[in-house]
Amino acid sequence: MDVKEVDTGLRRVTILGSTGSVGCSTVDLLQREPNRFAVEALTANENVRLLAEQARQLRARLAVIGNETLLPELRTLLAGSGIEAAAGRQAIVEAAARPAELVVAAIVGAAGLEPTLAAIRRGAAIALANKETLVCAGALVMREAALRGATILPVDSEHNAIFQVFNFDAPESVDRVILTASGGPFRTLSLAEMRDVTPAQAIAHPVWSMGAKISVDSATLMNKGLELIEASFLFPVPEQRIEVLIHPQSVIHSLVSYLDGSVLAQLGTPDMRTPIGVALAWPRRMATPAARLDLAAIAKLTFEVPDFARFPALTLARQALQSGGAAPTILNAANEVAVDAFLKGRIGFLDITRIVEQTLAHLESGPLSDLEAVRAADGEARRYAAHLIDPAGSGNVVRVQTRGRGRA
Repeated sequence: MDVKEVDTGLRRVTILGSTGSVGCSTVDLLQREPNRFAVEALTANENVRLLAEQARQLRARLAVIGNETLLPELRTLLAGSGIEAAAGRQAIVEAAARPAELVVAAIVGAAGLEPTLAAIRRGAAIALANKETLVCAGALVMREAALRGATILPVDSEHNAIFQVFNFDAPESVDRVILTASGGPFRTLSLAEMRDVTPAQAIAHPVWSMGAKISVDSATLMNKGLELIEASFLFPVPEQRIEVLIHPQSVIHSLVSYLDGSVLAQLGTPDMRTPIGVALAWPRRMATPAARLDLAAIAKLTFEVPDFARFPALTLARQALQSGGAAPTILNAANEVAVDAFLKGRIGFLDITRIVEQTLAHLESGPLSDLEAVRAADGEARRYAAHLIDPAGSGNVVRVQTRGRGRA
């Protein structure tokens, strides 16, 4: 489906999660092209001041804050602007359902699923930066997209790279899809060394500037595991032909290998404004301020096979994908709970994947026929993971008991 343009000639855009890393990069690009884009709605969870500032700068029609207690402040900050203000989870869903040709889905975590589905169900083009939407409910989301004529434009740098070089007209010509990963900040550390890493160390990504949760996922390589699951829904390639390759320089963002031996790759500097720009302007291109790639200055590109013993998240994600049903939903929910506990100093770094593994082992992976089933699986996984972290509900720092694989 081609993204339609409104009568003014402007492409109307909504950003779900405008104050996060991807959202701010999107706002930056929109500000540079005021004669090309108009903004329907912006949403944020807590950062009410930045949301109001963005809404004024972009002359958005609507600004929505997730935390309902912040609505009076939002109204005050927008006073005299003519911009409508709203608050709450349902208001975010309603913002996604408003008439915008392109919806940038950049809400982090499972919270982004329902508003993204609302945009899909009216046939919008979705610039998808929320990988959990497909991880939690990939079959449901893609079925709805096909039914409603919606287009999914991947914004994750890896999936966007594949999107740019994948031959959708002849998918049978594709031999393999290869997702690249920087390896995160602990790529060279031993398990013993990783046991004592701090949240501050985990969010200090060596290449990309990202939010805390995504940075921790990158450090455990769970981010790449989630991307593996996402890729299986985005591209018509069997799971066993989707691979992960460590590439510390983050210059090659992913590759597609073809049956004739050709390997096509998309290269660029590590700046999210490039893949965001691809989605905003699709099927055309737009200028971005991303630094131009200087291969002579970089001089060397290196690659490694992932260490599955030190980074078991990759194996857990592939197993969840193979199991199907609710398993990816359970994986994602348990990971979100565990990462939050780690960032709050309640568990250790290595406990994150142990919690995910034990939650997957304990819960049944039934079919997901609708959004209610997704919510039920998500909620059950969150409760069990929280119980593993703190069985007594005391709020104290705990260490999850190990069970074989993954001990330091």
